[in-house]
Amino acid sequence: MRSHGFFVSLIAVGAAFLAGVPSPSHAQRIPFEKRFFNEQVLRTHAQPVVPIYEGWYRNADGTREICFGYFNLNLDEPLDIPLGEDNFIEPSQYDGHQPTHFTVVPGMTPTSPFTSRFRRVWCAFTVTVPADFGESDQVWWTLHRDGEEAPVRVPGTINSAYILDEPRSDGMGELAPVLRFTQNGQSFQGRKGMIAPPRPARVGQPLEVSVWIEHDFEDQMWVGWLKYQAPPGGQVTFSRSEERVALTDRRGVATTSVTFSEPGEYQILLQAIDGTDNFEFHCCWTNAYISVTVTR
Repeated sequence: MRSHGFFVSLIAVGAAFLAGVPSPSHAQRIPFEKRFFNEQVLRTHAQPVVPIYEGWYRNADGTREICFGYFNLNLDEPLDIPLGEDNFIEPSQYDGHQPTHFTVVPGMTPTSPFTSRFRRVWCAFTVTVPADFGESDQVWWTLHRDGEEAPVRVPGTINSAYILDEPRSDGMGELAPVLRFTQNGQSFQGRKGMIAPPRPARVGQPLEVSVWIEHDFEDQMWVGWLKYQAPPGGQVTFSRSEERVALTDRRGVATTSVTFSEPGEYQILLQAIDGTDNFEFHCCWTNAYISVTVTR
């Protein structure tokens, strides 16, 4: 039987630890002496990963997207937690799209794949819930690091206090970029993103990956590449983990070479945003997921 562990929710810049209560007006803090980790102190290693509920937004067809990110509390220790009893989403029909690799705090130490500092990984994925999903309904993401006393869980809801701007914020004057997996392929925009058809690769042989970017009024976009899902022991190396892509006539292309250490099924996450400071304002970026089948 799965242990329910602690109920945790972090929103925006502040960290609010909630006791699984859907309404912020009824939120309760977990006393420090009852927490098995200290979320206010980053350590080099031996800390858990905290799943984070970011908020939600409406789709044109009436469904809603619930956004989840994560905060690896280790400065120098990326973690891999395979899908299964230590990394799952409930109800089970929403399980499977969450990451299995959790990078360290971006830009904080040389271990980070990024030089840009943006505190944590923001809205790494979304869960699509139906139009009749009520304010009292919940989607739970559970993470349990091996050796930790208890798992860390977070409830995702459609509480009106946590509605997000998507794909634009008129107040901030921000707009998520449009991405394509091929130069003239299908376009997509926003945090839900799109999963590219699987492509083949071989162990130890670099695979060049490109994503085409469009934006109505910016002249450059920040792009970050992350290992997202991988088989146990599978390492992923990028020729470049981040770049600022110049846009000419509102268009540009981001390219990296990816090398895989082991055979298996992988997924890479690309996030594109005009500036990483806007992650903390919850707007406006686009996610892209690239599936790779690696053989020897």
